[in-house]
Amino acid sequence: MSFVTGVGLTSYGKHDGLSSLDLMSNAAELAIADAGLKRSEINGILCGYSTVSPHIMLATVFAEHFGIRPAYAHAVQVGGATGLAMTMLAHHLVDAGVVRHVLVVGGENRLTGQSRDASIQALAQVGHPDYEVPLGPTIPAYYGLVATRYMHEYGVTQEDLAEFAVLMRKHALTHPGAQFHEPITVADVMASKPVAVPLKLLDCCPVSDGGAAFVISREATSDRRVRVRGCAQAHTHQHVTAAPALSELGAEIAIARAKQASGIAISDIRYAAVYDSFTITLAMLLEDLGLAKRGEAAARVRAGHFSRNGAMPLNTHGGLLSYGHCGVGGAMAHLVETHLQMTGRAGNRQVRDASVALLHGDGGVLSSHVSMFLERVR
Repeated sequence: MSFVTGVGLTSYGKHDGLSSLDLMSNAAELAIADAGLKRSEINGILCGYSTVSPHIMLATVFAEHFGIRPAYAHAVQVGGATGLAMTMLAHHLVDAGVVRHVLVVGGENRLTGQSRDASIQALAQVGHPDYEVPLGPTIPAYYGLVATRYMHEYGVTQEDLAEFAVLMRKHALTHPGAQFHEPITVADVMASKPVAVPLKLLDCCPVSDGGAAFVISREATSDRRVRVRGCAQAHTHQHVTAAPALSELGAEIAIARAKQASGIAISDIRYAAVYDSFTITLAMLLEDLGLAKRGEAAARVRAGHFSRNGAMPLNTHGGLLSYGHCGVGGAMAHLVETHLQMTGRAGNRQVRDASVALLHGDGGVLSSHVSMFLERVR
């Protein structure tokens, strides 16, 4: 058993003068204070990777920078799934009695610390070095290929995909830390600059500076008792040219394993936090996870199903698409927001009931998946 005992999140956007280690430290300090702990009580650390400040020993570099000497330190990298993968590892570590309190931390100054060309080059390396990278595709190009196939198979339109960008922006408007606070419409998405057909600029998450952290503990440290009920992973491929059929991707495998591990059904879920690097990512994952039928997720968005006051509130902070995306820390903001919702601390974003939550992370080009259930314990 493990509990999420504290969370910390910086604003996302532009943070001039702050390094990746600085942003991680700011978030970590918030998370430890939120857990009611001291730095000296943290005896395990899990750290995400950084493309701006790569290092073969980033976890211990951060520990030194932050001023702690953990008994266990580990760096993890499975793309956008890294945040939840670290949480899953922390869950197993404290459950096995290896450590008592694990600090999970990620963050980067990608917006101010990395040029556009360097960012494109770094992220393009998810492609196959012989069969994909030499042809010049970027991450949006890979997802554009996926989107084209998905739209062909399920009759989804570009306007359908735009609905997800509009929803995430609507949610971001109420969060002071979000990168974007200007409302958008489907027409705005359609009129935005083409990036990788069929994806427009507003179909894509922004580049951000920011940091996120949380503490996973063997026991609750306050009356805010949120525990990890069950989690699982699936890794079906790395390169898009080796990907299975759209109906056989890893999200379905991961959620099935997580449901078995937790004993929780989709009908039990009251809040969802789902990876949304692109509108196509969110559309596909919602359907793969069983939160909508094939090709029908956009219709559910239009009907208000995933709105703050809807039947299944989703990414109420604005997600990657509008809160922002700073590498590993980007998706970690989903868990921070989930914890705030589950503990009644989301302010004007608070939903009616977040007692059971589903979180899902995606790394690569729908390559690595982590599904996780959290539950509030009275």
